[in-house]
Amino acid sequence: MAEEILFIVNPISGTGKQKHLNAILEKTLDFNAFSPTILYTQHAGHATELSHEAIGKYRYVIAVGGDGTVNEVAKGLVGSDTTMGIIPVGSGNGLARHLNIPMKMDEAVKVINKRLTERIDTVKINNELSVNVSGTGFDAHVAHKFAKNGKRGSIPYVKIAATEFQQYKTQAYKIVADGQPMFRNAFMISLANSAQFGNNALISPEAKIDDGLVDICILSEFPKVEAPALAARLFNRTMHKSNFLEIVRAKSVQIDTNHPIVCHIDGEPVVFDDMLNIEVQPASLSIIYNDEVQKPIITNIEREFTKLFSNAKGGIFGNKKKIDAK
Repeated sequence: MAEEILFIVNPISGTGKQKHLNAILEKTLDFNAFSPTILYTQHAGHATELSHEAIGKYRYVIAVGGDGTVNEVAKGLVGSDTTMGIIPVGSGNGLARHLNIPMKMDEAVKVINKRLTERIDTVKINNELSVNVSGTGFDAHVAHKFAKNGKRGSIPYVKIAATEFQQYKTQAYKIVADGQPMFRNAFMISLANSAQFGNNALISPEAKIDDGLVDICILSEFPKVEAPALAARLFNRTMHKSNFLEIVRAKSVQIDTNHPIVCHIDGEPVVFDDMLNIEVQPASLSIIYNDEVQKPIITNIEREFTKLFSNAKGGIFGNKKKIDAK
């Protein structure tokens, strides 16, 4: 008997590939296994409403969108037995990439047909839910600037990051990880449930999404001349080997400052008061994954950063010289 499956589509997400969903499902979905329904989101938060209402009615709920849509769908399903899946059509697609979901829509549907599922952790950050990578510091600062910019895409993002990099200052944080306090001046602090932000930029390459722990990735202040090497480490999966990055794993974390904390939750900008309370929720989300590892493809973000750094001759990243990639 075919099982009920709901596709929740963000019609304005990312690249616009989702407009081809109906045709791809007709051609690729296993109709002996699934009886599909398609619903489209109409406003922010709508995907959470739809996914929560789907519990008990649908065996599978598929997020068709980017990281924001994935986050919203997960919010509605967390703690339930309804299984989530992803057809990635966003720009970053961090969780999808971690789960080896192909970036081509028809190939992602083939993964759904296989119905391989696992339970993964989610991370509660104050009153928000994170399923991928969240954090505070420079990347959160850029996320806020980018959200206000009005222009989407990799080129505007990289331009904003390059401009803000020149004036951004490290901040002082008190971090308590499973009861152990530490004080750090950090360029940014990432809370990694999965290994990567998206776009194959891996902040914690050894992160496990089902270990009951969140990776607290603390990037300390570094000379500007090291920026190209650190960016290279993000994309070549060696960031955890940098002398500038400290990774602490914990079940429960508190991050304290003396001012409002500019953050991002799975890439979406948000501001909290002066305290973050972070709790791992082990095995709280059932999700479809792919058991076939995908070959990394160079993304637009990686291409733009590479172009930026290759053109840097002194200027914004200091004197050009051979870099040791500490």
